[in-house]
Amino acid sequence: MPLSSLISLSLLIESSMALSLQSLLILFAALLLTQSLAEAATCSNCFTHSRAAYYPNSDEHGTDVGACGFGSFGATINGGDVSTASELYRNGVGCGACYQVRCTNSKYCSDKGVTVVITDQGSGHNTDFILSRRAFGRMAQTTDAAASLLAQGVVDIEYRRVSCSYPNKNITIMIDGNSSYPHYLAFVLWYQQGDKDITAVQLCETQNFVCKLLDRSYGAVWTTTSPPSGPLSLRMLLSGEDGDESWIVPINNIPENWKGGETYDTGVQINI
Repeated sequence: MPLSSLISLSLLIESSMALSLQSLLILFAALLLTQSLAEAATCSNCFTHSRAAYYPNSDEHGTDVGACGFGSFGATINGGDVSTASELYRNGVGCGACYQVRCTNSKYCSDKGVTVVITDQGSGHNTDFILSRRAFGRMAQTTDAAASLLAQGVVDIEYRRVSCSYPNKNITIMIDGNSSYPHYLAFVLWYQQGDKDITAVQLCETQNFVCKLLDRSYGAVWTTTSPPSGPLSLRMLLSGEDGDESWIVPINNIPENWKGGETYDTGVQINI
C-alpha cells in the first residue's frame, strides 16, 4: 500500500476514535444531567433553605384572624404550632398545609424542629415563615436555647412539606356565619390530613346528582350563591406535587337545612 494511503487510513482511524470518545463523553454528560434533573424533580422530601421570624402575642396559640379564613380554629389547630406564609400561601391553596421547620444553628436548634400548619399570609425580613411564638421556641433544644432564639427574632431555617396528622378527626365542614340559607353558602374545611392540596370543591344534589363547582373566595373559604337544594354531597379534588389528582367523596352529607356557624363531620379522612 502506498505511504500516502497508509497516512490517510491512520488519520481516518484517529479521527474515528476521537469522534467516538467525544460521543461517549457527550452521552455520559447527558446521562448525568438527566439523572440530576430527575432527582431534583422527585426530591419532594428535600429541605429548602430560608429564614423565619415570629409574631408577638402568640405565646400559647396563633392568631384567630388570618387570610386563610380559619377563624379561632386557626389559633389553636396543631396545639398552636402555626405560621403565616408568603409564597407558600399560593393564593390560598397552601392554607392548611403542614411543614417541618428547623433552624440551622446547631448551638441552639434541634434536628427535629417543629411541624407547623399554614393559617395566614404574611412575610417580613426576607422570610418564608412567620411562626407563632410557641412554634418558634419549639425549634430549640432547651428552654434556655428557645430564649436565645426568641432574642434573635429572625433565624436561618430549612423546611419541607410533610403530612398533616389529626388522629381521631375527620374532615369537618365549618359553615361560615355569614352564610344565608338558601341564598348564599360559604364554608371552610378543617382537619385535612396528608400532604395534598384541595384544589377544587363541588356540591351535588343527592337526588338528581346535579353538581356545582364552588369558588375559592379567599384562603380556604369556598362559596357559592344559589347553592343546590336538599341534602348536599361534597366532592373534593386532591392534588399532589407530583401531578397526581383524585376526587374524594365524604360519607356524610350536608343536611338540607344547614345553618351558619354549624359544623358537620364528613365521616372521612385522607389516608396518609
